[in-house]
Amino acid sequence: MEAIWLYQFRLIVIGDSTVGKSCLIRRFTEGRFAQVSDPTVGVDFFSRLVEIEPGKRIKLQIWDTAGQERFRSITRAYYRNSVGGLLLFDITNRRSFQNVHEWLEEARSHVQPHSIVFLLVGHKCDLEPQRQVSRQEAEKLAAAYGMRYVETSARDAINVEKAFTELTRDIFELVKRGDITIQEGWEGVKSGFVPNVVHSSEEVTKSDRRCLC
Repeated sequence: MEAIWLYQFRLIVIGDSTVGKSCLIRRFTEGRFAQVSDPTVGVDFFSRLVEIEPGKRIKLQIWDTAGQERFRSITRAYYRNSVGGLLLFDITNRRSFQNVHEWLEEARSHVQPHSIVFLLVGHKCDLEPQRQVSRQEAEKLAAAYGMRYVETSARDAINVEKAFTELTRDIFELVKRGDITIQEGWEGVKSGFVPNVVHSSEEVTKSDRRCLC
């Protein structure tokens, strides 16, 4: 029986408050953009299946984290059980870009003994006239940390699928190579789910027969 999904990957989305983490996740998982979004309190959870190759599906568990300092202790508890992460900054907010290093260092210090595959995301690219961070500068930072870089817009649905799919493919390749493995007690990667086989009533009857000799 074909698996409904090959693996389950747990992803965490981090970055300063107001960079648009929740909007990006909702665009990806629900296909909609909310003009008004309440600040995330603690952590919210979303999920979606992604087909990375024909017939090969990955289930993503996506954790949306609060950017405010008072919730950071809650956020830190979710690093260790994540295999991948999107690190967001707002291209119109230079401070959010400058804080990328702090977010990355915090994640790496709390993920031990595991590691997280990160994708750097410059969000709100629909606001080009208000840009404060150039693409070249962001690409240079991503390269320095060994990350991919992509610019997205939840409002205009630009590169939203690409961001999540590229990160998923990168993790999948590492799993296939054995660089990332399923480990007991770790929620970052889980093996696939195969639905129970439902037999016909005739097959059930046959299996219940007993020899009375």
